[in-house]
Amino acid sequence: MGMKLSHFNFELPNELLAEYPSENRDEARLMVLNRKEQTIEHKQFKDILDYFEPEDVMVLNNTKVFPARLYGNKEKTGARIEVFLLRELNPETKLWDVLVDPARKIRIGNKLYFGDDESLVAEVIDNTTSRGRTLRFLYDGSYEDFRKKLKELGETPLPKYIKRDVQPEDQERYQTIYAKKEGAVAAPTAGLHFSKHLLKRLEIKGVDFAEVTLHVGLGTFSPVEVEDLSKHKMDSEEAFIEKKATETINKAKLENRRVCAVGTTVMRVLESSVSSNHTLNEFSGWTNKFIFPPYDFSIANCMITNFHTPKSTLLMMISAFAGHDFMKRAYEEAVREKYRFYTYGDAMLII
Repeated sequence: MGMKLSHFNFELPNELLAEYPSENRDEARLMVLNRKEQTIEHKQFKDILDYFEPEDVMVLNNTKVFPARLYGNKEKTGARIEVFLLRELNPETKLWDVLVDPARKIRIGNKLYFGDDESLVAEVIDNTTSRGRTLRFLYDGSYEDFRKKLKELGETPLPKYIKRDVQPEDQERYQTIYAKKEGAVAAPTAGLHFSKHLLKRLEIKGVDFAEVTLHVGLGTFSPVEVEDLSKHKMDSEEAFIEKKATETINKAKLENRRVCAVGTTVMRVLESSVSSNHTLNEFSGWTNKFIFPPYDFSIANCMITNFHTPKSTLLMMISAFAGHDFMKRAYEEAVREKYRFYTYGDAMLII
């Protein structure tokens, strides 16, 4: 009998949803789960330093969030429409997959105007899902200028549950300090806890870093709507693992060191490219890997993550990694001890 969706439901009080990050990134609270001893400790994030030895490896997702949320006006009626950029389909024809809200008003053939000077226009050319559309952007200028324009008009795509307005600081707060490769519509949140100072201290201690890229899409957060988890389909997200990362990680595995996936996105990309003898291969492509219990992990033996939503694919992965009963116990304790959940919340280290 496999795990069902209902095994991943729990009561989460609203006041535990973090609307703002900790004052200092590395001073969020940290819950440490030791799988072997089945113990739970309460620390601060910067204390992770104590759990790593020289030549252990931390694997980071270096994707960078782009300002994916735009507001346009519909031609004729002027209705305000939110457009959330999901992925670029074709740079030359400026075709994009987007979500629109309110969707019922947006039909094929409609035009949307962006910016006070309406210098950017988009035409709806296809319906993809109930809220999904394909847009063709019409813009006079080079591709570089077009991307610049999108950046200028877009805002930081904070998750919907954060009810406050986006603030200028969010542009920096909602980005890991090691973000390099633009392409995500949501931040890999486990990495938001690292400060430059903490990374430096880990480096001085001799901890190695490997970088991979997974451009987080909204599919990571899509609710699971089937009780039988084997029937859930993940959206595909683009991912890359370069040779240098595979060498660092495989060497640490060979030497039985700690290989720590910083975030569920890192864990997914690592598990998407495993060789038959359980080493990591280079990768360039799309992954729709969905990890839920029972699952045998091949690469990482340690992970850092945030506290996730009930019934989410992220929670299912944590359950597969920590063990379901242990994960439930930890989450009950997190609610009792008032840990902060989601994007700007507190962190968990599972060893």
